Amino acid sequence: MPLANYGVLKGKVIEAKREDDQSSPHYQVHILADTGHNRIAVNVKSQASPSELLFLVDDNFQHPLTARLPDLAEGFTSLPRTPGGQGLDYIRANLFNRLDMRPLPPTLPGPDNDLSDQLEHFIKRAIQEPDATVYAFGQRWGPEPHTRDKIFNFLPGLGIHDIHMNQGNVPPFLSDDGVWQDGGLLLQFLSTQQWVAIFLAFQSQAWHTDDTTGHTIQDTPQLDQAIRIIGALVNPIGPAPEHETVTILNASPSAIDLLGWQIADKLKNKFGLSGTIGAGATLVIPLPPSVQLGNKGGMITLLDNNGLKVDGVAYTEEQAKKEGWTLVF
Repeated sequence: MPLANYGVLKGKVIEAKREDDQSSPHYQVHILADTGHNRIAVNVKSQASPSELLFLVDDNFQHPLTARLPDLAEGFTSLPRTPGGQGLDYIRANLFNRLDMRPLPPTLPGPDNDLSDQLEHFIKRAIQEPDATVYAFGQRWGPEPHTRDKIFNFLPGLGIHDIHMNQGNVPPFLSDDGVWQDGGLLLQFLSTQQWVAIFLAFQSQAWHTDDTTGHTIQDTPQLDQAIRIIGALVNPIGPAPEHETVTILNASPSAIDLLGWQIADKLKNKFGLSGTIGAGATLVIPLPPSVQLGNKGGMITLLDNNGLKVDGVAYTEEQAKKEGWTLVF
């Protein structure tokens, strides 16, 4: 069963608090929206082994997702769990390269060396800059009309948790599995025209999951980025229908048979591949009209012959504006 009440909370950060001495510590953030006070509880330690969370921050986040977020009303918005929506999916939405994530302990003596420090750096900036807006993705709890918030004492108790990957879990957390329902933090700083994205995952979670249930797919080979998407012509010169292409590179030391492999677009329309790509070789793949990259921003995913993601990229409308230019990833 997926999360019961998945969505995104939009608001302003007004204060934050570390929990360094708890058995299950969180980084607690007080958010004020037009609809009232909220708390977001960010896990900084896993209950499953290993306890250190995987962490990634992108301080120049570029993804088509950001184009629609400012139109949301302040407060909580429930999100559909489908491709092309505003929900997060660490595997299917091509938000980042998972190999860039690194484990961090919840707390250590000294500055800038633990997960709470990394979160605090950007949350404090959001507090100090009046034009900053936070978007917290996760599961809502409350409102609790007769219970004051246990951290910031506002009434009613209300907030967001599960601000981390929510698929590929191990027991006893299998019931939280689902697709297009991952958590995360996006911060928009208008003064610098900047988006900052913060993504968190547990080391015990799997990165190949079922497209319907979000449960772990067992006994799958790890071909992550053996072949990489390195370029795409998303806005060719001339009128529609345009002749879009994707360029891939075999970074491995061996030739790879592409029979059964597929290229998928933002809406998961797929085009089957064939032939062989040599070690260190590149291949330009012309796409049929049924797979459309689009000029308004999009995603491109490479799937192996088992339907498992090998690589994925995303691009924005701004990046696609230059007609005839190949985007380089």
